[in-house]
Amino acid sequence: MVLNTDGNPAARADIVSLWTSPDPDTSVVRDRILNAASRLFYANGIRATGIAEVVHLAEVTKVTLYRHFASKDALVLAYLARRSAFEHEYMDEAMRIAKADPASASEAIASTIGVESCSPGFRGCPFINAAAEFGDPESEIRQYVDAHRAWFKTVVEDLLQSTGIVDVSEAATDLVMLRDGAMISGYLGDPDVVAASLLRAGTAVVAAHSRR
Repeated sequence: MVLNTDGNPAARADIVSLWTSPDPDTSVVRDRILNAASRLFYANGIRATGIAEVVHLAEVTKVTLYRHFASKDALVLAYLARRSAFEHEYMDEAMRIAKADPASASEAIASTIGVESCSPGFRGCPFINAAAEFGDPESEIRQYVDAHRAWFKTVVEDLLQSTGIVDVSEAATDLVMLRDGAMISGYLGDPDVVAASLLRAGTAVVAAHSRR
């Protein structure tokens, strides 16, 4: 669903996200630009969002924007990096939980994804969305997406190490696919059932691989 706001970039950006809060380690102006870009890219798509819209929403000039971000691609990469940092944070927490109670790690991940997919303005996984817009494997943006997804699979493999599964890579592939489906279902279907469904499916995958 693309928000219908009759071309008003400020209104189109009026979504609630768990990962567009200001970063205290960056300048106020840079952060304002990145906040604006993040909201617009996510709500309306990266290619559909022009620099003029970002400038308008951030209330800066183009000169100021390009002083902080050398190109639109640089701004897109910063947007994805912010999202990646959010995912690193919640996966780090899942790893902490796994050390204390391995059985709770999958539930922690499922719950986090469920909360996110239930948030107002949710439009699916930003990385899947970006990959759909940048199909060229040589694109720097697509390479960033691929690297992030490779990292995510590696972390899932690490979480599975304590479960007794022999082929953790194969099981992780299945779980990442479930996660991708959950992110899409949270956007197209009823987000209230996403976390529970993901947990049931993930538990079944782990059990199936454990029986081999």
